Amino acid sequence: MATKRDYYEVLGVTKTALLADIKKAYRKLALEWHPDRNKAPNANEKFKEINEAYAVLSNTDKRSAYDQFGYAAFAPGGGFGARGAEGPFGGTYRQGPFTYSYSTGASGGASPFGGFGDVFDPFEIFEQFFGGGFSPRGARRREAYEITIDFMEAVKGTTKEVHLPRGRAGEGTARKTIKIPAGVESGSRIRFDDFDIVISVRPSREFQREDDDIFLEKEITFTQAALGTVIEVPTIDGPIKIRIQPGTQSGTSIRLRGKGAPHVRGGGLFRSEASRGDEYVRITLRVPTRLNRRQKELLEELSRID
Repeated sequence: MATKRDYYEVLGVTKTALLADIKKAYRKLALEWHPDRNKAPNANEKFKEINEAYAVLSNTDKRSAYDQFGYAAFAPGGGFGARGAEGPFGGTYRQGPFTYSYSTGASGGASPFGGFGDVFDPFEIFEQFFGGGFSPRGARRREAYEITIDFMEAVKGTTKEVHLPRGRAGEGTARKTIKIPAGVESGSRIRFDDFDIVISVRPSREFQREDDDIFLEKEITFTQAALGTVIEVPTIDGPIKIRIQPGTQSGTSIRLRGKGAPHVRGGGLFRSEASRGDEYVRITLRVPTRLNRRQKELLEELSRID
């Protein structure tokens, strides 16, 4: 029997990782290894492994038990074990509408949910995390079509016309108008009546996105950093002015609260905007490559003062 990998190693996080770090790592890996998107031979098993690790590390009680006892915490009598097993948390474990229990003889008792299949379905956890269109017993068999949109269309929302196959081959296409809500990311999946749309987002030259937060770099001069100034920076809502404090160091990040991407969740079509992430402006210093005589004299004088 192959040795199970440590759950922290599976998600690529440390044992002191915060829940936000665990969610961030899970989001990236689950989208990367979802069998609908990744056609590698080991994608299905990798996806199960990622979801199993997240199911344990995202739950306070299960993570605590795992930290103390490792996989033994989920063996018979370990707490998350068989119905009626003795342990610090009792028998069958319930989380929301889902029930997880130990299955005798499966995986040697090393899995927190026994075997896979009806006892543990990684697609349930995936849908619970992402929402929308990833139902494990229906949507994965639905027709899915990929559409590519620009970065700003993704964060602000847009409406697109698509042509989808009509019936069997040779029967032409049907024109559909779809509304893409603000805040979608690459990998977001929107469910319609009889098909799904998988979103692919073209990267922006100006902005980078991580979950609902947006990042950009802004270059300023040495004198602006030393003396302080007011500069204009772009946001997805348009340019705004921000103040640079005197003595700002290169690499300083300035947080613009509520200037990130909208947060979207829900089943089927996404719900309306509930909240927004933040924008982070990372300050870098522009060092001149050519100096005139007067500039050199001033810098030399400043170096003597320092």
